Amino acid sequence: MSTTPAADERTRYSSQRADAVDDQAWPEFDEQVRRLLESVGEVIRPAAGEVLWDAGDGYDLHLVLAGGVGLVDRRDDRVVFVVEAGDFVGELGMLMGQPAFLAGVALPDSVVLRVPIEDLRRLVATSVELGDVLLSAFDARRRLLTRIGEGGLVLAGDDDRDLHRLQQFAERNHVPYRTVLRSNPAAWAEIAATCALPDKGTAVVTGRRRILAEPTTRDLATAIGLDLCAISDQARCDLLIVGAGPAGLAAAVYGASEGLDVVIVEDVALGGQAGTSSRIENYLGFPRGVSGSELARSAMLQAVKFGARLVSPRSVTELSQTPGGFRVRLDDEQDVAARSVVIASGVQYRRLGIPGVAEFEGRGVYYAATELEARACFGRNVVVVGGANSAGQAALFLAQQANQVHVLIRRDTLAETMSTYLEQRIAHHERITVHPQSQLTSVAGTDRVTELTWRDDRSQQDVRLEAGGLFLMIGAVPRTAWLSDIGVELDDKGFVTTRGSFETSVPGLYAVGDVRAGSVKRVASAVGEGSIVISAVHSHLAGTH
Repeated sequence: MSTTPAADERTRYSSQRADAVDDQAWPEFDEQVRRLLESVGEVIRPAAGEVLWDAGDGYDLHLVLAGGVGLVDRRDDRVVFVVEAGDFVGELGMLMGQPAFLAGVALPDSVVLRVPIEDLRRLVATSVELGDVLLSAFDARRRLLTRIGEGGLVLAGDDDRDLHRLQQFAERNHVPYRTVLRSNPAAWAEIAATCALPDKGTAVVTGRRRILAEPTTRDLATAIGLDLCAISDQARCDLLIVGAGPAGLAAAVYGASEGLDVVIVEDVALGGQAGTSSRIENYLGFPRGVSGSELARSAMLQAVKFGARLVSPRSVTELSQTPGGFRVRLDDEQDVAARSVVIASGVQYRRLGIPGVAEFEGRGVYYAATELEARACFGRNVVVVGGANSAGQAALFLAQQANQVHVLIRRDTLAETMSTYLEQRIAHHERITVHPQSQLTSVAGTDRVTELTWRDDRSQQDVRLEAGGLFLMIGAVPRTAWLSDIGVELDDKGFVTTRGSFETSVPGLYAVGDVRAGSVKRVASAVGEGSIVISAVHSHLAGTH
């Protein structure tokens, strides 16, 4: 393996630096910050070509004092980046306990300050100057890696629901990856030259050339170290939060910042349903709007900064009371002892029992409108079913790339169910058509969706449309089945009922956000409830101490 990148690699590196989100990705440490790092770091002089850490290993922060460190994709031993003198190695996964995507190899005549990760976490939590610089840089670097798809991870297979499931998981968790399809022989041959890809089905190639055939989402997460907090059977915490949507993340930030030992359990991805929103424009402090994914990533970064631990992708299957609080059983049969629990498990969109819907999920039928789904529908007609804000945001986002967006609603207008600003934008958008009193009746296609049919009750006619995508955003079902054994009170629709301070009928058990009966289904409301509930948690813990 070459330890000195070719000229085109240096050019590529410089170009990527210039195209980074902003200069935050490449900060220059002032003297105060350097002294802090030197106080806990060790100066090393590795030999040329020495592997400082391998892909898949845990790693420390490395500040390059002289020479350089090459970041290498182990799949093909390609130098992806060169970290030069004055720069440092590190990105978001480092603080979260995630292993390295790329291997680190010393270049000739290198001198490096190595700072152990545990010391770094302590400094980030106690030093405002260091914390601000590093967190901004780590976040910017993860966004850069995600945008250019450089993380050593390859998702390979056919354009089907299994591949889409893995892509969606990687994108919503901000994991850098590349997609290679069998329908692209040149790209497939390039990957197959470095590893043995299966003849059929979906495969994942990790940064250490490990091949996962027909992987589950959990398999993928485990292989790349995304199960960010490996817990033991004796795990304990002050507060366990079920769900990492806006409400759960807010509770994690405020709880951890106020000294509580916080564990967050999430079974899909950060952000909950809000994480699938392409643009939220009515959230305070973001006049140009913010995507749900960006909001969730920033919130998780805050929570990690204060010491919160994430357990994902896992779900809670049982909850029971104990003398000291609660026993929380996860789907891998591990238990966590928690002194208090906040239910922030949110809701999920309803499925439609219409011919073709289940068959084409992930192959033209979607329950989120992110960049991933929009790319799959580029230049084609799409249909959005639903009249709430999520449907309006999806329609406006998809209209940027689709040929025409058709919105089906059962009511006469959007006025009763959608915010005015969204309704007005949709009404004046040349590529969006609203169809009142219309209901989807069938979905058809071969490998993917190619045709949709709906019933127009006003004209009493069936409408057929050649289309490449169907986006279903029709009401929500609370995710509360796992609460059946603890006897918490639910309303007739399955939402959790609460009294003052968001406490449920079980002392020490709280519910916030969309899963709570009577809550306002808005991101701002969820964040507010997640923030406020921490006061009640503190009072409960003080009373049971």
